Order: sequence, then structure tokens, then C-alpha cells
Amino acid sequence: MGTLLDSGVKPYNHYGAYLKEKYDGQRVFKVIVDGNFTCPNRDGSKGYGGCTYCNVDSFTPDTARKIPSIREQVENGIERARNSYGAEKFIIYFQPNTNTYAPTHLLKMMYDEALSIDPENTLGLSVGTRPDCLDFDKIALLESYTDRLDVDLEMGMESIYNDTLERINRGCSHDEFLSAMNMLKNTKLELCVHTIFGFPWESEEMMLQYAQEINRHPEIKFVKLHHLHIVEGSIMGVKYKREPFKLFTIEEYTDFLAKFIPLLRPDIIIQRIFGIADRELLIAPNWGYPKSKIQTHIDKGLEARGVKQGSLYSV
Repeated sequence: MGTLLDSGVKPYNHYGAYLKEKYDGQRVFKVIVDGNFTCPNRDGSKGYGGCTYCNVDSFTPDTARKIPSIREQVENGIERARNSYGAEKFIIYFQPNTNTYAPTHLLKMMYDEALSIDPENTLGLSVGTRPDCLDFDKIALLESYTDRLDVDLEMGMESIYNDTLERINRGCSHDEFLSAMNMLKNTKLELCVHTIFGFPWESEEMMLQYAQEINRHPEIKFVKLHHLHIVEGSIMGVKYKREPFKLFTIEEYTDFLAKFIPLLRPDIIIQRIFGIADRELLIAPNWGYPKSKIQTHIDKGLEARGVKQGSLYSV
């Protein structure tokens, strides 16, 4: 007898099922755009060097890194998604670095250009940013697109602990995250929060508290859950090579998610449950599987452990 997972039903609200239901079974694909932004903790506004775990190339596809114009990136991304994945509709995703870190009028020019390439088949705009790079004008700009598109604003919370944020050179406190959430009360935007689990000085109990913090913000619709992975070109990568520290094994991470997901509000949609870098950039942990097999391994592990999102959630 097959399991629910065999039928495509996961033990949590996953993004693929959400897109399929929302868009009537159409194949929807995110097209990543690099707007050549930087970050305030890279350019000296708040610091230099960026977050210690970050090498921006580790999460930017080659097509975005090597093509300078927004138009070329979108055109090539759409063509590749159609030819390789049978994509029918698209979400334009400004991902690398901080994609609201520019004057509002310049942001509008960039977003408008990207959205003008294939308007008939573009369903949404997704913008990744930091909580300290938002203001009411930028929020109003993003909300201005919601009359015709779904607009997803993705913010890196990373950790709820200021000590951790300082240690990773985040240049952004949790208080600033809370200030951004306050600006976004009753927003028309669909909010996604990004977290990283596995900083070696944070205990399991500390990490489980992330769920409570996420749950108390009704504006949060999506989450991306990542385990800490160490990449070439990062400050943490240099430190790890000198003195390796404990990172999640795939089984340990599955065990952790099996405790975390039941605490998470049941209406939240999980866009991602792990992160991975290109093989040539990844230092550790190397779980020995390609991305698709990691996804399957974790999903099967969660199902075997009887996980159900929200089963331990309490108001």
C-alpha cells in the first residue's frame, strides 16, 4: 500500500502544491534576476565583508551571474524554464543580495523592465531583501503591483537572537526585523521569512523558539527553512577550514525538522526546507546526494516520524 507521500501529499504545506492549486495546475517557475545590488554590510554603510556565511555566488545561477542586462536574464530564464521544465507561467524573482537597496525610483525602473518581458505569462514578482532596507515608500511601490500580480516579499530573519546576528556580521538586529514587520502590518504583500538553523552556539531549544516568533506574525505567509552550510568564498568558510565545527548531518537535520514543523502555524506554506550550494562551492556538510534526493530523503524521514505541520501549535 502506498503512502500519502507516494501520492504527492507531504507532511507539511509545501510550495509546489500551493502553486499547483492556486494556478489551476499550470507549471509555474521562478526566474531569478540579478539586479547587481549590494548590501549595507558589504559596501561600508553598516560594515564590510557581508554575512560570514555568505558567498552570493553560492545561490545565484550561472545564467544570472554572467548576463548583465535584466532583459537578457529574464528572456533566457523564461526560455530555459520552458524548454527544460515545461514551465507555462513565471514569477520574476529578484534574489541575489538586497533587492530594495536603491532609491525607490530606480527600483521601479528595474522591476518594471523585468515585468515587461512576458506580461501575459508573468503571474508574480518576488523580491528578496533585508529588514533594514525597507521603508514605507518601497513597501508602497511593491504594493502598487498587487492589483495585477502576486507580490512576495522575502526577508532574511536568519536568527531571532541578536548575539547570533552580531557574530555572523549580519549588520541587522532582530529589533530591525520587528520594525519592518510593524511597517508591514495589514500589507497587501505576501511575506516570506528566511531562517538558518545550525549555528553551532545555538542549542536545539533555542532554534525551536524560531517557530514561536514566526507564528506570532499573522502577516507571514511563507517560510524558507535552511540548514547552515559552509561555502567557498565566505568568511565562515575560511574559519571552518582552519577549525571545523559541528554541522547537521542529514539525519540530524531531519530529526530537527520533525520537532520544528509540528510547532509551526498550520497555515504557513513552506517554500523550502533545506538549502544547498553548487558542488564546486560547497565545503560542508556534504550529504552525498543531489538536491532531488535530499528532498525525498527528508520528506520520507518526516513521514516516517509521523510529522504533521501545526500538530503542536498553540495560540
